[in-house]
Amino acid sequence: MKTEPNYNFYIAKGRLPVVDHAEGIRIWDTGGKEYIDACSGAVISNIGYGQVNINEVIQEQAQKTFFAYRLHFENKPALDYSKALVANSVQHLDRVFFVSGGSEAVESAMKLCRQYFYDNNQGSRHIFISRVPSYHGCTLGTLALTAYAPLEAPYRPLIKNYPKIPAPYCYRCAYNLSYPDCDLECARELERTILSQGPENVAGFIAEPIGGASTGALVPPEGYFDIIQATCRQYGIMLILDEVMTGFGRTGSLFGYEHWNIEADIVALSKGMASGYFPLGAILARQSIVDTVLDSGGFKHGHTYAGNPMACAVGLKVLNYILGQDLCTNAHRMGTRLKEGLEAIARRIPVIGQVRGKGLLLGVELVRDPDTKEPYPVDVNAGQLLTDIAFENGLIIYPRRSINGMSGDHVLVAPPLIISESEVDEILVMFEKALEQTVKRIEEL
Repeated sequence: MKTEPNYNFYIAKGRLPVVDHAEGIRIWDTGGKEYIDACSGAVISNIGYGQVNINEVIQEQAQKTFFAYRLHFENKPALDYSKALVANSVQHLDRVFFVSGGSEAVESAMKLCRQYFYDNNQGSRHIFISRVPSYHGCTLGTLALTAYAPLEAPYRPLIKNYPKIPAPYCYRCAYNLSYPDCDLECARELERTILSQGPENVAGFIAEPIGGASTGALVPPEGYFDIIQATCRQYGIMLILDEVMTGFGRTGSLFGYEHWNIEADIVALSKGMASGYFPLGAILARQSIVDTVLDSGGFKHGHTYAGNPMACAVGLKVLNYILGQDLCTNAHRMGTRLKEGLEAIARRIPVIGQVRGKGLLLGVELVRDPDTKEPYPVDVNAGQLLTDIAFENGLIIYPRRSINGMSGDHVLVAPPLIISESEVDEILVMFEKALEQTVKRIEEL
């Protein structure tokens, strides 16, 4: 078959298979090869591929309009969807601002937070604190919050140098301590950082409730967010949650904050929100924050596609499908089965240092020595090697480096929430085979 020329460019050189069609948790390329998508694309396809009811709502909305500009018209899909989001979120989050993706959502949260303080006669509050490692987006504002060196290092002269505190990465504790004797130093570092910056200068603290790609499904220890939330309240700064990856059933609850009853001031959403069927994101915020901003002349921010009627029609259908099919419960059940299976593989093939995560957001960290937690040398690129071998075998997983993107290896295993028991078992068989081949390949280097 003749290879068509490719004028696109993204991350790397080289060619990839051309997708032909997809259904459920499976994708086929134009050569007829079948793949199991065990990472939901970029952890986005929560309801899987080829859902007929999503296609139906797209056709229905297409008969009306794909677009209506937010400064000229309201539209019913956006009105209906925002109502549904508020009804299914925690009670104090009662206003919605729509965007088209995760980076836009996080940056919108930053700007809403900053403008609130500006309009509330606290204009000195402009500093945001985040964690290391972390990933919050690829725009210049969100990169300033990100601590994942390969992605943000080239752009450091262009972005603000915001302070960072260590993520609650107990497997590689920044303080060389052990939970619970550590007294959660990683959470208490927030107060020390606020004081070093001057509380009157700090606007917000942002974190994922459960770590995403940069930390490989990092679950904070119990008590972590209690300290974080109390510290934010003590110093009058906003707690912003990045639920771009963790929202819409991914972790076994509709939102990740439900696992710890976190009362965030602003929550950023995207990815599973429209499950890849249309670009969509949003922020949820407190009424009091929005009122202050709107009463001072309006939110000085916006995107052309904000509140797009097609995107919102799709988002509402996805939300109703997640709730109607009880995919949160399925994510919890299947995630438990998948995690137990990965832990069993770790006992048989001891290059897995840790399996972590909640629901169907799971991470597998690879190590050269499980006793010392020594990572593989950088030039081995073990996570990418495992991913490439799995892909050759028809299994798609998602690699990253655990130690601020510079070393260490982990992969995300995060299949669509519609997955069945037999499909979980199929992934486990394919993952173990790929891991065995990876270990053999490394030994031959």
